[in-house]
Amino acid sequence: MSKLFLIPTPIGNLEDITLRAIRILKEADVLLAEDTRTSKVLLNHLGIDKKLLAHHQHNEHHSAPEVIRMLKAGQTVAMMSDAGTPGISDPGFLLVREAVKEGIDVECLPGPTAFVPALVMSGLPCDRFHFEGFLPQKKGRQTRLKELALLDVTIVLYESPHRILKTLEQLAEFLGGERKASVSRELTKLHEETLRGTLTELATHFKNTEPRGEMVVVVGG
Repeated sequence: MSKLFLIPTPIGNLEDITLRAIRILKEADVLLAEDTRTSKVLLNHLGIDKKLLAHHQHNEHHSAPEVIRMLKAGQTVAMMSDAGTPGISDPGFLLVREAVKEGIDVECLPGPTAFVPALVMSGLPCDRFHFEGFLPQKKGRQTRLKELALLDVTIVLYESPHRILKTLEQLAEFLGGERKASVSRELTKLHEETLRGTLTELATHFKNTEPRGEMVVVVGG
């Protein structure tokens, strides 16, 4: 019977993939990848030689109907993002929504996602939290910051090294510079690092230190 599997993939360390994920990648009729070049590196590491079909934010509206046809024809499809869990700040939602509409079974395996270890390591309360993902780059950014300032729970954001300083400075402006926060970068990789302090202190750090690697920002409520 056909099924759509969502396969979380390592966010850095290639050992962070489950045995069940490996089995499904081997057994699936069709493998979807956000970036076929990136996913090919993982498959080669796992000794899996299969053709990959591209499914990403730029083609998902065109790709999704074709994938649904494959599923309705009885094929098993496994979808991977570049790193982490599909649908979490990565393509996946649109295809899942269409599969659910068509009554197709969907199963998401547990596995890597960057915000969970960053949240747990922050030292900030993680019993209740708000996952924001990426802030809008331009339109609506200040509106979102004002809304985040009203939350009384821990806030988790993703950010690139190119925008981390701007984001920390704006968070300090809208939420208060004395808010406790952390920034985790290069999670699971050789140079993994978590910095903790106030928003002002973290902004000052990145004024004096060149930011490198994808960032997860955690801010206390």
